[in-house]
Amino acid sequence: MAGKTQQLHESVVIRSLRRFRDRYFPNGGQVVKDDLTSAADTVGEPQPGFMDSLPVDVQFLIMTFLSPESICSLGATSRYWRAMVRDPLLWRYFLLRDMPNWSSIDHVSMPQLELLDTPLIDEGESLDDREEWDVKGTESKVDYMSEYLKGCPSCRQQWLPSRPAYEVVTSFLQSLVPASEPRYAMFGPGMEQLDVSLVTRLMYAPDVLPVSGTPQRQINGIGSGISYIFNNQHKFNILTLYSTNRAEREKARVQRQSISNKLFTCEGTDDSGCPIYSPAPPVQPVCQAVDGFIYVANAEPGRGDGESEAAQIRAMLSSAEGSATRPLLVLSCVSREESEEIQITHLQTITSGARCRTPCVDIAKRLGLPQLANPWMVQDTVAESLSGLLDGVSWLLRCSRVKLSGS
Repeated sequence: MAGKTQQLHESVVIRSLRRFRDRYFPNGGQVVKDDLTSAADTVGEPQPGFMDSLPVDVQFLIMTFLSPESICSLGATSRYWRAMVRDPLLWRYFLLRDMPNWSSIDHVSMPQLELLDTPLIDEGESLDDREEWDVKGTESKVDYMSEYLKGCPSCRQQWLPSRPAYEVVTSFLQSLVPASEPRYAMFGPGMEQLDVSLVTRLMYAPDVLPVSGTPQRQINGIGSGISYIFNNQHKFNILTLYSTNRAEREKARVQRQSISNKLFTCEGTDDSGCPIYSPAPPVQPVCQAVDGFIYVANAEPGRGDGESEAAQIRAMLSSAEGSATRPLLVLSCVSREESEEIQITHLQTITSGARCRTPCVDIAKRLGLPQLANPWMVQDTVAESLSGLLDGVSWLLRCSRVKLSGS
């Protein structure tokens, strides 16, 4: 079914591009020879180059192999390609194709997914009413090109606006003041349900995040967590919060059963039937004392309870005053890397609907992150290799006003 849907999207895009090319080059896109007769017959008509004369199917195929930056560069070569590469159907196709493979997403770069569920324009309308230099035909429609460029990890930083000058000065002044070690509370089903323990790997992976020990400062009744060193210079503390004791977690993991989460107290349901939680009394001091949160989501296919997970995240974030400024890092975690056989047949598994992990964009939607006021980020992570972890930690420390080298 997924393969048929992709073919349908491709055919719609090619048909749209072909209509526009036929309108732009009335002579059918053929290169006109340089003689007096042809010049007289084609006065005022734009003449295609050799690449412009390629079949639209080939032009589209070429664009599917280009990076977003290269496509934008292609649009700078001529007025024809400037209009061609701004086709909203083209970038809608790229969004649907590439979003499942993005390794991270955050509160700034998250695309508006609801726009992908509605028809863009009627197929018969397409780009027929748009001139190559006139963008009025696209003003009332979604700018899928912008949505793609701001969300794609490879070009996200170039697309986002630079910080105002006053923020740069403020960051410099803050860097002169000795900062206390930031503390983060880590919780979530991915800590307990996966075959590989993320917490254990963290403690025994000095090549990734060296452990600097247990600091003297403690949280009453909870403990002090474990301190790590990022880039051999920035210390931060992670306090792990498990839903229950080790024996119960192991039994539930082996039998793939859900267990009663002792971190939260269920207060009932709201008007829509979604559960309402509040942190258990021993957890409330943690929420008030930490500088941010790390939620470990189980990204293995078919796992996760969206409504309960989203409600528990909201309960944690809203348990203390001023919590809207506290960042939330979501580690979209699986146990192990894909095997070589799976990587080789990755394109085939996508067309058949089978996936080795839930895409980070879908994790964000499942957890209701776009509705949060807090800054948040979803980062693909592998528990066994800790792949992707440092990218998430770097973002978290920046949100905590830690001045990292090179930033």
